[in-house]
Amino acid sequence: MEEMEQNVQESLKLVSTLTDKGIDLALAYGPKLLLAILVLLGGLWFIRGLVKVVDKSMDRAKVDITLQRFLLSIINVGLKFILLVIFASMIGVETASLVAMLGAAGLAIGLALQGSLANFAGGVLILLFKPFKFGDVIEAQGFLGRVHEIQIFNTILLTMDNQKVVIPNALLSNGCIKNLFSEPTRRVDLTFGISYDDDIAIAKEVLAKLMAEDPRVLKEPGAEIYVGAHADSSINLLARPWVKSEDYWPVYFDLMEKVKVAFDHNNITIPFPQCDVHHYGLSPRLQGTDDA
Repeated sequence: MEEMEQNVQESLKLVSTLTDKGIDLALAYGPKLLLAILVLLGGLWFIRGLVKVVDKSMDRAKVDITLQRFLLSIINVGLKFILLVIFASMIGVETASLVAMLGAAGLAIGLALQGSLANFAGGVLILLFKPFKFGDVIEAQGFLGRVHEIQIFNTILLTMDNQKVVIPNALLSNGCIKNLFSEPTRRVDLTFGISYDDDIAIAKEVLAKLMAEDPRVLKEPGAEIYVGAHADSSINLLARPWVKSEDYWPVYFDLMEKVKVAFDHNNITIPFPQCDVHHYGLSPRLQGTDDA
């Protein structure tokens, strides 16, 4: 009986000791924990509001939607990570080693994915500075095609015969890009060869009339016609009409056909490459050798 009473007293004493320690801990760390929770909740509210403000600013600046979503995601995750570190430090967690470990891990991942990171950086630069946009026809890395999609890591082109080409953004951001239809107007460069026996003035009149009759050819700047070269088998005439960018290929192919028909109608010859071959008879000495 006495032993039971002693155990009860010891248990009560242990409970009292734990309660006192709990109260001491609550008094010591309770305000810090409460303040840390308030900072966490306030930080989350601030981050949410800041992301909305940045989102509206990007909308007003007409930032590409792909880049906009990606940047907002990076800002959101980065700010929340910083808030988590602040919260952990406020409740007494040692954050220096955690930050160092994450930094080392980030460095290792960066080295392992340096090619992907280069493509990512290239994608950001393309979306920011916009050397081309969706729908543009570009020539880059030996490929000519229409921009089908601009992704963070790659750009997808569709060639004129509808083949898909995936080009890493690092190559595009560091290489040369020819944007064929970025401007509203383009000059169509055409070369037509006529015979040396044909009248140059008549040929130029035919070309001028064809371009003047085409409503897609712009009046300003006006079309130009020059003698471009005295080639081996022809006089080359250069025709330079200006058109809207979307009319470039239709005008190019139509004029190529119409000029041939008009030249034939006006008896203007489009020569083909030819050469004169002179045959000389063998000397008597060589003829005798051959007979032998």
